[in-house]
Amino acid sequence: MEQRRWTLLIVPSDSGASRSVSISISAVKAVAYSVTVAVIAIVAVSYVAITKTINMSRLESLERTNQLLALELNENEEVFSALTDTISVITQRNHRARNLAGLDNTDAAVLQAGVGGPAAPLSADDAFLGTQPVGQRALGLTTDLGALLRRANILAASFHEAQESLATYTERLEHTPSIRPVAQELSWFTSGYQKARSHPIFHEDREHRGVDIAADRDTPILAPAAGIIIDKGNATGYGNFVRIDHGNGIVTTFAHTARNTVQVGQRVARGDEVALVGSTGWATGTHVHYEVSVDGEYVDPRDFILSDHVIVD
Repeated sequence: MEQRRWTLLIVPSDSGASRSVSISISAVKAVAYSVTVAVIAIVAVSYVAITKTINMSRLESLERTNQLLALELNENEEVFSALTDTISVITQRNHRARNLAGLDNTDAAVLQAGVGGPAAPLSADDAFLGTQPVGQRALGLTTDLGALLRRANILAASFHEAQESLATYTERLEHTPSIRPVAQELSWFTSGYQKARSHPIFHEDREHRGVDIAADRDTPILAPAAGIIIDKGNATGYGNFVRIDHGNGIVTTFAHTARNTVQVGQRVARGDEVALVGSTGWATGTHVHYEVSVDGEYVDPRDFILSDHVIVD
């Protein structure tokens, strides 16, 4: 069977003779197939080249990202190390603060805040990170930071406890008698606290519930600690007197005063003037009779005078 053929007529634009070309259908198909194959090959090669370029670009980007992450991780590890040192310093200061507050030191095991023990199950993402060196470092740093945060929280709570205790302790110290009621350079002890002594006026043994401190008339008598004036006036034997409630069951009394310079209900601080030395009541000379009672029981006032080593006969 004769193959079909296509005839192409080529007509020149000038006056030249026309030409005809006869092409078989098979040849046309062969040419078309060849062109199609060539186009597909070009597209395939181009796709592979573009994909490779993209992949290379992605790899370079990932590598650069990993490098930056590694640098960032190094910096974070240095910060963590500095924070660890700071926490250690704070821990030492916490010990000192608790000692000042009269509290026991925080147990070392408590400060570890539960570090150690079985590890929690890793998520799929964390498990994948654990397969990479940088990921392992990142996971380890995250765990350490968590433990450091818990430790910091425990220290904060411990400091808060110490602060509250110190405030209470400081207030108690402010209200605890600790100084002579008359300046040491202006006075001297003439009689001490005794269960029985020969009374200078009645010449018989009587309990002496305080100490006598002699000084010139009108020498200031000072509050030995913070407190509230709860009584003043004139009483048999005491003459003019002033009484201060310091709280915590402690009350001080000052007798034989020439004049009282405070009012009942008035708050005073340690060192405030409350009266002037005199000789009212049963007194043989100008002095102040100083008493201290704790929960209603009279005690030796010298136990509440710090850094005063005067020997009383």
